[in-house]
Amino acid sequence: MSAKRAERLVNLVIALLGTRQYVTAARIRATVPGYEPDDGTARADEAFKRMFERDKAELREMGVPLETGRTSVFDTEDGYRIARADYELPEITLTGEEAAAVGLALRLWESAQLAGAAQSALVKLRAAGVDVDPGRTLPVQPRLDSDEPAFEPCYAAARDRRVLTFGYRRPDEDTPARRRVQPWGVVAWHGRWYLVGLDLDRQAPRVFRLSRVVGTPKATGPENAFEPPPDVDLAGIVARQSGGGGEEHLVVVRARPGTAVGLRRWATPLGAGPDGDDRLQLRTTDPGRLADQLAALGSDVLVESPQSVRDAVVERLRRLAAMGARS
Repeated sequence: MSAKRAERLVNLVIALLGTRQYVTAARIRATVPGYEPDDGTARADEAFKRMFERDKAELREMGVPLETGRTSVFDTEDGYRIARADYELPEITLTGEEAAAVGLALRLWESAQLAGAAQSALVKLRAAGVDVDPGRTLPVQPRLDSDEPAFEPCYAAARDRRVLTFGYRRPDEDTPARRRVQPWGVVAWHGRWYLVGLDLDRQAPRVFRLSRVVGTPKATGPENAFEPPPDVDLAGIVARQSGGGGEEHLVVVRARPGTAVGLRRWATPLGAGPDGDDRLQLRTTDPGRLADQLAALGSDVLVESPQSVRDAVVERLRRLAAMGARS
């Protein structure tokens, strides 16, 4: 199964677990990331139908209790939901090797967008008395996937401890510069992939956004040629160099029920608003990036506070509307 399909199935399960009502296929198409968007063409409709039918069959084959029905007698088409009582797992106990496998997964997920879910799972396992040791190793070679062309060679060089050479174009440069790096690891931060390592020409730690790497990076020299610093915090280095280590801001938004699934994963629920929408509290050190994310959700979300973030979202929506009018 491809990484994109696996992510779409996870998004679908989260969306259907988050409601007691039956959700129509049209609503799923509009709210679950990964499906063919509705552009009004028969081709897009047929592509979505094929994709959704495969996903339903896949979930049922995996034992997910996917139900079909209608919430009200006034509904004109069937919808879907997951029976939470039939889906939730009983109490889990792990053997030592199974706990070590969870520890290995945690180490990998710390360098991916599942870091929050991994940490939550670790806390729950430890609270249940399961000893999960992230430092233990297993005789398996994990593999990570990414859409970035530079991801695979960078990840392989960091894994094998080989020096990496590549061209890198900064935003203020027209010509890419040659870089020689001891790669410590690859990490995802706010939806982008970064390489962290020691720049051999500058003799200092550096962060490189993979989307700015030009061509295919080349690994040179023997394996195990260096060792990263002990207890190196890749995500922390990226956060500091990306300006993500600044002051934390609290943002309160209202979201329509059943929407903004990705946003809800890291939000704190504040209960229902006066109009029936869900009130969510978000923490961010980068209000500008959060404004971009909220603007992408359109009318499904409304910023309550602070006013600065509300204004930033409105400004982005106006800019998008102006671009659409010109096109």
